[in-house]
Parts: sequence; structure tokens; C-alpha cells
Amino acid sequence: MSAYILRRLLMLVPLLIGITIVSFLILQLVPGDPARIIAGMDADETAVQEVRRQLGLDRPLVHQYLSFMAQVVRGDLGRSIRTGRPVLEEVGRSFPLTARLAGASIFIAFLLGVPAGAAAAWRQNRTLDYAVMGLVLLGVSTPTFWSGLLLILAFSLSLGWLPSGGTGGLGHLLLPALTLAAPAAAVTARMTRSSMLEVLGQDFIRTARAKGQNEFKVVVGHGLRNALVPTVTVVGLQFGYLLGGAVLVETIFTWPGLGWLIVNAIFARDYPVVQAGVMLFAFCFVLVNLLVDVLYAFLDPRITYG
Repeated sequence: MSAYILRRLLMLVPLLIGITIVSFLILQLVPGDPARIIAGMDADETAVQEVRRQLGLDRPLVHQYLSFMAQVVRGDLGRSIRTGRPVLEEVGRSFPLTARLAGASIFIAFLLGVPAGAAAAWRQNRTLDYAVMGLVLLGVSTPTFWSGLLLILAFSLSLGWLPSGGTGGLGHLLLPALTLAAPAAAVTARMTRSSMLEVLGQDFIRTARAKGQNEFKVVVGHGLRNALVPTVTVVGLQFGYLLGGAVLVETIFTWPGLGWLIVNAIFARDYPVVQAGVMLFAFCFVLVNLLVDVLYAFLDPRITYG
């Protein structure tokens, strides 16, 4: 197991390098000049050129990228073009809020999706199954920006129960977490139902029922545990999508996390902040997938990694 984990960690290096190259080139295609934004729209060309020289934007793209990577290797991601503060400080202040939002969302998605999918499989082709599948279709089809606005309209503006944005206690976290969790919960429920239907039709389930075991123990103790392996895969992938979806949800709810920071950095052409944010998102996505692979061995002892 340790050798497998070490190999996966070593694979992060070329993957992250490739991500930095792609993100760097995409940022060069974004219209606008950060030097012009910093110097001011009324600044003369001499002042703009001086700012561009100070930022290193007058050098060839290859030199700019190599300089950026040299800073990354030294643990220095540079300074924000927009604020002048170190990028590590900017990202370090925003990422915990995004991790908090994504963690709450995946918890809600798992808490809602797994029981709903298991119940739908247990009552296949009955009213409960149709109701769950209808909610799954609604959750998958509704865009997060639309559901977020509806939640704000219902619980903030109409009822006044929850704040419409910002950070604070549980009340500030609930609406954005629910918005972000809805599609993930729907996908989790659909996968759990499909996996449970396959497991419940196997011989060991019929044997357990023939021995007179309690139906709850048969469904949950024998069926659900064996059905969780593909579900955990989906949950792990959904965590990565939640990090990406946090960009939109954080903007809607003015949640000052990493997604909100990246959006503002894109508008300001703040290249160092955008690159650092993309790298951190990519690292988290791959790390979560590694943790999912490790969880397989605990859920199913037959799975081993040579």
C-alpha cells in the first residue's frame, strides 16, 4: 500500500506541471493588459511600459513561465498584481473557507444521497422509488446559479430565516452548502440505487434472507456496505467538481473563498493568483482521488494494491 501511495504522489509532479502550462497559456489569451489596469486607464504609454517591465510581462512567454516555475520550486508564488500582497497569503486566507464549504457540501450530499438511493433500490418500482428518482432528475437538471438564487429568494428575502451572503456561523454556510450539494446528492443517490439493485440480486442476499435475518440488517449490513465501493468513487469525483462549482456558488453568495478570489483575480488579470488557485484545486482533486483509492481496501478486503 505504501509503495502504491508513493507512486501516486510522484505522479502528481508531471500532472501539476502540465496544469501550470495549460493555465499559463490560457491566461495569455484573456483580453486585457494587467499593466494598463495597474497603471490606470489614463496613464501614458511610458508608464504602462514601466509597469510591464517591473512585472516581467515584457519578456517572452517561455521566460515568464520558467521564472514562475522557479519561484514555485522555491516556495514563492510571487505577489498579487492587484493587491501587492504575497500570493501564498492571499490563497492561505481564502482556501480554508472553500474547504469548509466543499466539506459541508459533500457531507450533505452523502447524508442525503446514500440513504435516498438505498431506499429507492429497496422499494424498486414503487412510489418511494419514483419520488426519489424524480428528485434526482430535478437535482441533476437544475443549474447551481438558479437553485442558489431560488434559495436566496425563499429563505433570505421572503422568510428572512438565513443570510443571503457573507461568512459567519452555520446560518451563512447553510444556503451555499445546500446549493453546492444538490447536484452531488442527486448523482450519489442515482449511483447508490444502481449499485444496490445489483447487490440485492446476488446470492448472498437471498441466503441472508433465507436464514431469517432482519430486513434492515440484510439491506444495510450486507447490501449497502458492498454497494458503497462505486458510490465512494462517485463521491470522490464529486468533491473535485464541488471545488470547481464553488467558484460560481461563492460568487453568488459573496463567500470569500478561493473561487471568489480566482474570479476577482481573472477580472483584474492577476495572473499569479489565478495560477496558484488552479494549482491548488488540481492538487486537491488528485489527493482526494488517492484517498478514495485507499478507502477501497477498507470497504472491500478483496481489493489490494501491489
